[in-house]
Amino acid sequence: MALSCIGRSIFIRQNKMVVRTLSSSKYLQSSSVDAKFETAKQQLNSFSNDPGNETKLKIYALFKQATVGKNTTDKPGALNFVGQYKWSAWTDLGDMSKDDAKQNYIDLVSELAKAEGSSVDAEPQQETETDAKVYGSGVLLVKTENQIMTVTMNRPERYNAITVDMYEGLIEILSDAANDDSVSIVVLTGAGKYFCSGNDLKNFAGITPANMKQVAMDSAVLLERYVAAYIDFPKPLIAAVNGPAIGIPVTQLGLFDAVYASDVATFQTPFSKIGQSPEACSSYIFPKLMGHAKACTLLLFNETYTASEAERLNLVTKVFPNANFQEDVRKEIEKMVKLPIKSLVYSKRLARDCEREMLHKVNKDECERLVERWTSEDCIKAVMGFLSKL
Repeated sequence: MALSCIGRSIFIRQNKMVVRTLSSSKYLQSSSVDAKFETAKQQLNSFSNDPGNETKLKIYALFKQATVGKNTTDKPGALNFVGQYKWSAWTDLGDMSKDDAKQNYIDLVSELAKAEGSSVDAEPQQETETDAKVYGSGVLLVKTENQIMTVTMNRPERYNAITVDMYEGLIEILSDAANDDSVSIVVLTGAGKYFCSGNDLKNFAGITPANMKQVAMDSAVLLERYVAAYIDFPKPLIAAVNGPAIGIPVTQLGLFDAVYASDVATFQTPFSKIGQSPEACSSYIFPKLMGHAKACTLLLFNETYTASEAERLNLVTKVFPNANFQEDVRKEIEKMVKLPIKSLVYSKRLARDCEREMLHKVNKDECERLVERWTSEDCIKAVMGFLSKL
């Protein structure tokens, strides 16, 4: 789990944002603005250049103002740093109208598009509806089509390693999807060869003996919120494991309703190598899935399992050939989405409610143990030894 929430690029300078408010008389007719707004939404996630955190905050705030209106939500808690910055950026737009926010959004995306060599004036793609919210600093790509929301961890150059802001982004995505009537099923997958390599090593930056305890406690709060988002997600949740998975992307699979794996996928939780302990309720769920002995080989003894082995251990629902993996998974999910959504939700609730309280207790207990582990001498030595080999 991430051990540093301080001194990172996610915490952008807290300054007032100056956003141009244009007179509605200067706009195109409403239908034209709406069309360009939809095109800009679709175009945003296709950009390859990172516009920087300040620009992404502006995009987020303008999108919320354009689609929801003035911010009337409560300010996030003190430990939800990312949420506070987003809330402030949205609040700073004040009474700006939805139409004005749309035009500002279009103008801002248009400026980014010029750097990418494209144009917001291009015709929108009609077959795909894409959620243009800025999640996880832009490295969580979200596409909703035919009531299937696909969330792609898009850091292939870093093997989709998870940053603090990605944790926050995934929490927000699940919250939004839970309340979005256009979403029936959520799918999580990875870009490139890896599903996810666990926590980004940069998460360990900025820790000193003086702040170690507080950082560990703050990180445990984030982890508990993250896992709780999966425990409480009401709709079917599918994992499409396209490649190797290491650490928390493995342990959280026990909270999914179906796990499809490519035949090149592998599964490893090397916690004891770095003096840590399991998370995401895996200490409770994995023995139930696999039996105690097999769960221990994964959670305690650093065994790596292939996709076919993980299927035999009930961690994986079905294995597909890598060559057509995403297409084969899509066919399976398209069968599911034709089923009545209320039946799916109510059936999942019945299966989950009988142990929801236990899952939250296990989540809390695991996080408390991790605070002890992260600040222990053996964990510090193990992590330092691991990092020295890189």
